[in-house]
This record gives sequence, structure tokens and C-alpha cells, in this order.
Amino acid sequence: MPTATSPDLAGILKRTFGYGTFRPLQREIIDATLAGKDVFALLPTGGGKSLCFQLPALARPGLTVVVSPLIALMKDQVDAMQASGVAATFLNSTLGADEARTRLRGLHRGEYKLLYVAPERLMLEGWIENLKAWNVTCIAIDEAHCVSEWGHDFRPEYRQLAKLRAALPDVPMMALTATATGRVRADIITHLKLREPEVFVASFNRPNLTYRVVPKDQPLKQIIDFVRKRESECGIIYCASRATAERVAESLAGRGFLARAYHAGLAADERARNQEQFLRDDTRIICATIAFGMGINKPNVRWIIHHDLPKNIEGYYQETGRAGRDGLPGDCLLLFSAGDIAKQTHFLDEITNEQERAIARAQLRQIVHYAENPACRRAELLNYFGETFPLDNCGACDNCSEPRESFDGTLVAQKFLSCVYRIQQASRFNTGMNHVIEVLTGAATEKIQRWGHDQLTTYGIGKELSKSQWSSVGRELMRLGYVAIGSGEYATLEMTEAGMAVLRARTRITLTKPMDTPKSKRVTVRREGDIACDEILFEKLRLLRKRLADERKVPAYIVFGDTTLRAMAREYPESVSAMESIPGIGEKKRAEFGEIFAGEIAEYLRTNSRQAFN
Repeated sequence: MPTATSPDLAGILKRTFGYGTFRPLQREIIDATLAGKDVFALLPTGGGKSLCFQLPALARPGLTVVVSPLIALMKDQVDAMQASGVAATFLNSTLGADEARTRLRGLHRGEYKLLYVAPERLMLEGWIENLKAWNVTCIAIDEAHCVSEWGHDFRPEYRQLAKLRAALPDVPMMALTATATGRVRADIITHLKLREPEVFVASFNRPNLTYRVVPKDQPLKQIIDFVRKRESECGIIYCASRATAERVAESLAGRGFLARAYHAGLAADERARNQEQFLRDDTRIICATIAFGMGINKPNVRWIIHHDLPKNIEGYYQETGRAGRDGLPGDCLLLFSAGDIAKQTHFLDEITNEQERAIARAQLRQIVHYAENPACRRAELLNYFGETFPLDNCGACDNCSEPRESFDGTLVAQKFLSCVYRIQQASRFNTGMNHVIEVLTGAATEKIQRWGHDQLTTYGIGKELSKSQWSSVGRELMRLGYVAIGSGEYATLEMTEAGMAVLRARTRITLTKPMDTPKSKRVTVRREGDIACDEILFEKLRLLRKRLADERKVPAYIVFGDTTLRAMAREYPESVSAMESIPGIGEKKRAEFGEIFAGEIAEYLRTNSRQAFN
């Protein structure tokens, strides 16, 4: 096994991948795996996870096996590796028998440095013998959160991967994920039988993403207004149901947008075709179901819209993380309505397993809290993953750039808290929030009359607010810690000690006006990661890249990413040698494409002058 210092890692990074520096933690992770240690690495989406196993594969002898749950992505990852001059291949069910045999023969002859494979295939009969014969020197398990039932994307077949440890005890393993709470991290390490792993946890912060939540009101119109300003950009719209995904895609396509649906109900060939068109920029918008997910390894997704409320924060973080993987700015918009909460609550009530139902309810409360909270959205997301955001204002979310107004909510808070207290005092049991609100608004329901709650002093004292406004007040009082959900089978509200204290002391309580309060002014959101460049030249280079990619039948980003094109459109390299300073151009790509792009830039400068950028 090579030592951590023997390979020229910086040289490989520059020659093969075209980068002069490592991203945070990449070098440390690579050093640890080259030293033969097991590694657990948590890097955010777009944080450069793949390089952590790709570069060591080139720095040491033997084969690196990459376990990936997403068959659709393997070809793109292998295409990207081959475009950089790396001997990589994949084996999965999309290959014909002859092609699979050819690749197996190549593996037996030691022709490859990287093999991408699905977990199910590794468990097939005879595969352990294959691995033993192929001089495997590292097993990298991508999307490792799939091993945990507490993860947002549990896959039972991932549990079987522990058998690899027994079969190949001397081969170091690397588990990589972009999203995992502390509980999920411990689960991954235990289930994969990692031995005293070096653990690396990068910041979850994605500084190039902006986060915005707006009240859902005519969502199709809101989406059209949003994408009209971004017609040349690619984005994903997440929907809670297949029917909504289809309807939104059809509505957008009918208005001339390049939009397609993507969900589990489509025929496999149609789904694959829609994904392929999106990867190749022939389709700009994909409307996808949240449940099915989108394993899209596409760096130039510029925006994400959630048409419906996600089920949990982890899923939301993962889905928004598909924007801006190349480090350029990405916009994340969540359309939020109280109706979505009611729909999801109804679905959760149908879960028969009590523990699963309790977990799902807690997760729903967390994502509702995120949507309604007036505090910094970035700080809220990071806090969920146990990380503290060091600034008071991120400048890149709606709550920081356009703070919502607050008001003296003491009276309405006192009414709500008194109602919760009176119900419990009179009946010796707690009720759900809806029932509290029905008492406040003087509803004549069967339960109110049966339980005698129309006799309470708080009955009908809250008719000045609508039920949805009271719901908003109730949820904010939960966020403030004055009421809480009980631990029983049903989601009942109970007073906390803090709630009793403010009720007795009549403490002044400040509440936040709802999101639909009109803003008096619009503030520009800071866009981290933006690369100022000659936009006309960038567009010309993008068209050239598309033509070259289509000729090779690969997605455009396999040729060059947007970051590389924007750097070219900023620096104006007119020769192959001048391309050396442009990030993302390794030796093979410079030899293959350098002259073509330099020629396009030189041609452009014949009739256009260079622009100066700060």
C-alpha cells in the first residue's frame, strides 16, 4: 500500500482534473485512504465527494470499486472519468450480455482503475471471488446514508454490503454521503463495519444557494413567473404527487418551456429518455416527484422549486442541494401553504406503526417550523445538522434580506395558551391544535358539545382571527416553546413550563406577521459564487460545448462545466497554452478541446473588445 506522501497528489489533480487546489477536507480524506484507513466522509452536495475516491484510485495500484445505488448515473460518471483520461467502467443491468462479458474480461486483465457497480450486483453468486481476483485496493460506498433506516433514502440492499468486510478484510472502505444527522452517521459506521474510521464532516453550508419561502397562491402562475426570468437555465420542480408533476410539466410545455415529467409511474424507457434529455440540456425543466427523487449528477442545475411541502428537512436539503453543484449561484424556492400541512398530516394519520408515525410527525413539524420561522433559513438548516452558522445575517435568504415585521402578540398568545390550559383543566386530557382553534373560534362541533367545551370561558373568544391565522399563531407558540406536542399516540397540544410562566406573569410576547404580509421594499440577495464574465461570449462557448457534446453523445458538462466556460469568458485565453490557468481543464481535455475553444475566443475578439472585471 502506498504511503500518504508517495504519490504526487497535486500533480494528479492538475493533470487529470485541471484543478490547482483541493476543496476543504479532500486532501485529508485522500491521505487517510491512501494510508489504508477506513474513512467516513460527509461532504455537502457539490463539495467534491467523488474526487475523494477517484484521485486515490489513480495514485495507487489495483482497482477501486465504487458502490452506487443509481444505475442511471453510472454511465455519466464513467463518461466524465473517461473524458479526463481515466480507465473507468461500470457493470449494471443496462448492458447487453456481450458488452458485460467484454468488461469482465478487462477487469480480469487489470485494465481499469475504477469500477462502478450497484450493491445488488456485488451480492450475486461468484462476485466475491471476482473481487478477490481483481486486486481491489479500496471499496468506496457512495450515498452511504442508504444503509440507515433513519436516513431519508433507506435501501435494504445496502445492509448486505457488510459482507464485503468479512470477504475482503484487508481492503480499506470509504463511506461517503452528502447528508446525515449524528444518528445516521453512527448507523452507517456500525452497519458497514468500518474499523476505527477516520471521520471527516465538512460544513453543511452551501454559500452559493439562496433560500426563499413564499405563500403558495396560484402555484402555476408563480412557477411561470419564476422560470420566465431564467429561460436559459436548467431547474427541477419537486411535486408531492405524480399527477401534479405531470400537470405542471404539461402546463409549462404548453407555454413553450422545455419541460418534462420524471416519476416512478412513467415507463422505464420514457423516464430514461426524459432524464437523458435533461442531462443533455435538451430539456431545461424536470418536474419530479419528491418520493421518487432525482439522482441527477448535473452540475449546472441553477434553481430548485418545491411545489409542495417536503416531508422532512433532510430530503429538502438533499433536493435543494442539486442546485449549484458547480459552485455557481443557485436559487431555491419553496411554495408553502397551510393546506399542504393538512394534507401531509392526513397521510401520516394512516401510518399504522406508532413509532414510524411519531417520527414522521416530528419530521413534518421540523419542516413546517423551517418554512414559517422568521429567522435565517441557512442557520435553521445548519442547526438541524448540528452546525452553528456564525453570522447573524446570511444575506442570501428571504428572512435575512427582507426581514418580516413583528407585532405585539401578547393578547392572542394569552387567548391561545389560556384555551389549551382550560381544556386540560376541565377535561383532564389534551386535544389537538385543530380542536383548540375550534374552541377559540366558537365552532359547534360534535366533540365540543360532547366534551362540554362550549361551556369554557375561552369558547368563542378568538373570532377576530381565521382558523388559518390561529394555526399560524399556534405553530409560532410551539416554536417559542410555550406549547408542545405530547408524547402519546395522538398529536395533542400540552402547555410547557415556559408557557405556564408567561401565562401567569402576562409576559409580553412578540409574534411575527405571516409571510403573506406585503413587503414595503425589495432587497437584492447576495449571490455567492457568481463569476462575472462576458455573457455574450459565455453563450457562444455554451453553444460550442453543446455541439461537441452532442457529437460525442454525452451531456454538455462532460466536455466542460459552466465554471470552466465562465472562466474562459472572463480570461479570454486565445491559445492552448493560455488554457493552463483555467480551472477544470486537465491534460486530456486540453489536448482534445483546447484549440477549438481558443479558436472560438480568438474569433470572437476579432469583432468584440475584451471586458474588464474586478
